[in-house]
Amino acid sequence: MVGKAKKGHEPVVARLEVGGHRFEILVEPELAFQVKQGKEVDPDELLISEDVYTDVRRGLRASPELLKKVFGTTDVKKIAIEIIRRGQLQITAEQRRRLIEAKKKQIIEFISKNAIDARTKLPIPPQRIEAAMEQAGVGVDPFKPVEEQVPRIVRALQRIIPIKIARALLRIVVPPAYAGRVYSQLAKLGEVKKTDWRIDGSLVAELEIPAGMQQEVVEKLNKLTQGNVDVQVVSVLT
Repeated sequence: MVGKAKKGHEPVVARLEVGGHRFEILVEPELAFQVKQGKEVDPDELLISEDVYTDVRRGLRASPELLKKVFGTTDVKKIAIEIIRRGQLQITAEQRRRLIEAKKKQIIEFISKNAIDARTKLPIPPQRIEAAMEQAGVGVDPFKPVEEQVPRIVRALQRIIPIKIARALLRIVVPPAYAGRVYSQLAKLGEVKKTDWRIDGSLVAELEIPAGMQQEVVEKLNKLTQGNVDVQVVSVLT
């Protein structure tokens, strides 16, 4: 079955180059955009043509042997998803704007959780990070992973605010009544460096977390213990 582009949507080309070979497919733009964002769609509606091309414009089709060699299958539906997710996709200006905004939000969230103000050693609010990004004129690539873009963006932000990616080491002391509950959740909160059970049943633990998440982790510990917990920052690691 071959799909049709939605009314007002011209088919677009998704392209992937692997091992010196180029693979192209014709797809419905809005559904392909959703695939690029990691969403599930109906492949029959996604594909405009059931063929995989080496050159759509010239009508040159990839051979089944080449598809099998490169993708490990000749199933066009599976190959199409891989081409879209790993390759380049022609997108509209509005789609690109939406992708950039979504990626920018992810980057701001990542930085706010992993960075601190180098002078105060305190987390930096997302609003301040966003304002600094605007002031620094930082560009966001909608297709590159967050972690790959963060070092470049942080370097740009350092011209505006004293920001550093860091991790904080916390010392946590929990009374016996809540020790078991907290112990079972520690690994979900961060990297457990050390635990020590005292004779009275209380728990002492050292937990390493992204520095920007200090307040969030303290709030979760307070919730688990109804406020009966002592948390101290041992060190900030940059």
